[in-house]
This record gives sequence, C-alpha cells and structure tokens, in this order.
Amino acid sequence: MTTAAHPDIASETFGDPADPAILLVMGAMASMLWWPEAFCRQLAGRGRFVIRYDNRDTGLSTKYPPGAPPYTFEDMVDDAMRVLDDHGAAKAHVAGMSMGGMIAQNVALKYPERVRALTVISCSPLGVDTSDLPGTTEAYKDHSAEGTNVDWSDRQQVLDFMVKDARAIASTLHPFDEKRTRKMIEEDYDRSGGLASATNHFLLKGGGPQRTVRDLDAPLLVIHGTADPLFPIEHGEALAEAVPGARLVRIEGGGHELHRNDWPQIVRAIAEHG
Repeated sequence: MTTAAHPDIASETFGDPADPAILLVMGAMASMLWWPEAFCRQLAGRGRFVIRYDNRDTGLSTKYPPGAPPYTFEDMVDDAMRVLDDHGAAKAHVAGMSMGGMIAQNVALKYPERVRALTVISCSPLGVDTSDLPGTTEAYKDHSAEGTNVDWSDRQQVLDFMVKDARAIASTLHPFDEKRTRKMIEEDYDRSGGLASATNHFLLKGGGPQRTVRDLDAPLLVIHGTADPLFPIEHGEALAEAVPGARLVRIEGGGHELHRNDWPQIVRAIAEHG
C-alpha cells in the first residue's frame, strides 16, 4: 500500500550488482533524469553499480497534490535507504547534488553503517553556520522570482521557464546547449506527467533532529563549480573545511549543473573517491 510513509520510489541501475554501489541523489524538483544516462554509464564503466532514482513528487515515484506535501525532508532521507534496500545494497557510496547533497549528508549521518563514502555536489554544509558566506546571486534571485508567475499546469510555460532556469545556472566556461536541455526537460515533464507536484519540495519541513556534517565518519568528496550562482564556491570550501580529510574538487567556470564537458573530471573524482 502506497502511503506518505511508504511511497513508491522508482529507480534504475547501471552496471554489475556485484560491483561497489553508488547511489545518486538529485535535488529539488529533479527526477533521476537529471543524472543523465550517459553520465551513469560512464560511472558504471569505472566498475561501479550505479543506482539513480526519482525523488518522491518527481518522475514515476509517488506524487501528492501540490501545495501541502504530507511528508518531511526526513522522509526523503529515509527514501534513499529504501532504494538501497530495494537493490540489496548493504553499503553504498552516496552522491548527492544540490538538495540531494543535503539529503546525502543526512543519510551519511543517520545511517553511517550504510555509507561507504560521501560525495556532495553544488551544496552547502549541513549544520554549519554559513551566514557570513556569499548567498545566491541577485541575478538568479530575480530569475527565480519569476517562477511565482508560472502556471505549472501549462506545459509550454513550464518548459520555457525550466530551460531559462537551466541557462541561469549554467557554466560560464562552456556553451549552453539549449536544444539538448529542452529535449531533456520535455522528456522529464512528459514522463512525470507535469512538474506541479515537484514544487512541494520547496515547502518541506525538516522532520528530523539537528545534525552537523562535522560529525561525519565517511570520507567526504566535495565537488563545486567556481561560478555556481545558487551556492557560491565558498559553500563548497566551507563544507570541505568542516570535515577533516575532505577533498574539494573545483570545477572551473562550473555552474549549478553537471555540464557534459565537465563529466570526465567529475566521473573520475567520484570513481576514485570510493
């Protein structure tokens, strides 16, 4: 029976289940498609069993009416464990991006026995004071505010806004591929049956105890773009500084994204980490 406590979480795997598992956790409003299949296959080619999944309210996972999610952020932390259980993975390297990075940090702290290694991409440190760090850029704030005018039941409006959003968070070093981006977002929209429910992610309450990444036991890799407009590079630096032995990989000109031109550097770093 599907309930708020026991949703259906859709997932997909790449590679040999006998290889070390890597669980990929994506951010707000993002289904598993935001971990591109070709990216996942490159990781699998490095001898890893790669698992990607749809966060609840995205993709083919359980969805709820927009505006009043009957679950908490802590439930999404537990969803990650449910996916590992579904695939018989006792331990995994957990890699999270953006909000997925916050989920991943919580997973590693709540379930340390299940996490072999942790990678956090384009995120901020959990339970660390970041009030003195640079915040989201004014340009991105202005763009984001336009989301309040979007009719999330109107396919064309949503697609246009999401493509514009992808451009706003894109690399400043590499060209923005609007055609490829629009095609992926169209696929995500149609596969998900719309993106209105995904806006619930911005309304979530915590639901769990206060945790700090300073208590992390698993080895930490931080990957962060130097031109990230949501979480400027200082957030990645603060995260790496908070955990002894952590490694920081800077993606030069990188935005809040996984740009194809940066995949070799990102895939290599993740595969070498654990």
